[in-house]
Amino acid sequence: MTIYLARHGRTDYNRVGRFQGQLDVPLNETGREQAKRLADRVADLGLAALWASPLARARETAEAVSVHIGLPIQFDNRLMETDTGVWTDRLYEDMKIEDPDAYHGFVTAAEDFRFEGGESYADQGDRVMAALAEIERGPKPALVVCHGMVMRLAVSRRTGKPWSIDDPIDNTDVLQLP
Repeated sequence: MTIYLARHGRTDYNRVGRFQGQLDVPLNETGREQAKRLADRVADLGLAALWASPLARARETAEAVSVHIGLPIQFDNRLMETDTGVWTDRLYEDMKIEDPDAYHGFVTAAEDFRFEGGESYADQGDRVMAALAEIERGPKPALVVCHGMVMRLAVSRRTGKPWSIDDPIDNTDVLQLP
């Protein structure tokens, strides 16, 4: 059976290119509208389970889906966005200038890249895949409302194909987990 991954709706941090990491950033008005449209799009999938990251942007998006389809949300911390450490709340452009070597590791998605004071993609990938293994044992089809990096890591680990930060995953995009 199927697991779908959906990225949360837009935030003001998305709009300006700022690292959100694990900050509890809420949806903006555009994001709230996107969440409602996502709820409409997934209503016909016959979902049996709804999971989400507990961060505000994912939680608010999942709540819109929950209200629309009548499923309770199961929150899991392992579905949270990357802990971006000292990069949290900083602009992408500033980090590109201030630490170009580390920024290169960020955009090329090196598995061993670690955000200073945060986590590596390898560590995040391990926790994400552990959460997805649990979700797979439950009722399906399931929708997992999470974050762009969670989605990239999950698909990369499943397919064995490398990913890039430039792989487009827009707010409220939905991917079927391979």
